[in-house]
Amino acid sequence: MRAVQYDRFGSTPSIVELPEPNAPDDGVVVRVAATGVCRSDWHAWRGHDDSVRLPHVPGHEFAGVVTAVGASVTRVVVGDRVTAPFVFACGTCDQCRDGATQVCTRQQQPGFTLQGSYAESVVVPHADVNLVHLPDAVGFAEAAGLGCRFGTAYHALHARGRVAPGEWVVVYGCGGVGLSTIIVAVAAGARVVAVDVSTAALDRAAALGAATLEMDDEAPAAVHRLTDGGAHVSVDAYGSRATSVAAVASLRPRGRHVQVGLLLDDEATPAIPMGRVIADELELLGSHGIAVGEYAAMLDDVVAGRLRPAESIGATIGFDDLPGALEAMDRPASGSGMTVAVF
Repeated sequence: MRAVQYDRFGSTPSIVELPEPNAPDDGVVVRVAATGVCRSDWHAWRGHDDSVRLPHVPGHEFAGVVTAVGASVTRVVVGDRVTAPFVFACGTCDQCRDGATQVCTRQQQPGFTLQGSYAESVVVPHADVNLVHLPDAVGFAEAAGLGCRFGTAYHALHARGRVAPGEWVVVYGCGGVGLSTIIVAVAAGARVVAVDVSTAALDRAAALGAATLEMDDEAPAAVHRLTDGGAHVSVDAYGSRATSVAAVASLRPRGRHVQVGLLLDDEATPAIPMGRVIADELELLGSHGIAVGEYAAMLDDVVAGRLRPAESIGATIGFDDLPGALEAMDRPASGSGMTVAVF
């Protein structure tokens, strides 16, 4: 099979020929039909994640068709259209038994601890736990983002942020996960403020129904004025010291902050004003992917048209464009929305 691989962090990825993988006893092989190009892939390529071992195939959000099935798999057959969350759960730890597969203590991740989906085939272990069947009405390109960016936004707002109709949600960062967060929030009946430095990203956010503000030192104060007292829910969908601190500062008393964007390397330790967290009884919530059990409700909303993940896609590319798309994240974004490679 063809795959995108790098053998040094930050080096130009190459398209190589690798052996077609075999299905483990409890797993399957998925022929990848579409995979997303996510900022988390960039972090792995840049060496910000110590779980990555070289040489490495990146990619962690995908959709495709099952081509091989292990002997002990019972829920999946060859030919099934599937996707999966980026956390491959074990299915047996305490967290998995509680339904919180997104924080499985023995998790594996494609594109990080495992070879990823920038390849024509990818292996999914514990397939009966981790694979999600795709309705025929959901295309592969839009399904690719359900494993990370769109699914992450759905979990962040509903399971963690507990968003309610009529509440104000402020979203810092309008990339793929930020735009997905706006789509989910609007569908939930919330009012949304989007904050970014990119005019193109803010224009896209406005088209999705958000009020928009440019990111600067005065952004939190502007959010308070626009929302008459601050947001009920803030989401840092970018992941930096500046955006995380600003998102917390944008909350009204008893507001909930949800941290989605990764804070790695030099950005890992933001100075959150804990005095205000105490005085205003703010909630600081981490959010990591999406549980397998949340897919049914999310997919029902997609099929019914209440959620439209395709609106978060900014560019569709081919397999041969993947190395350049990964390197392009070293530079400021020239467009808006998530990039999806369709094979």
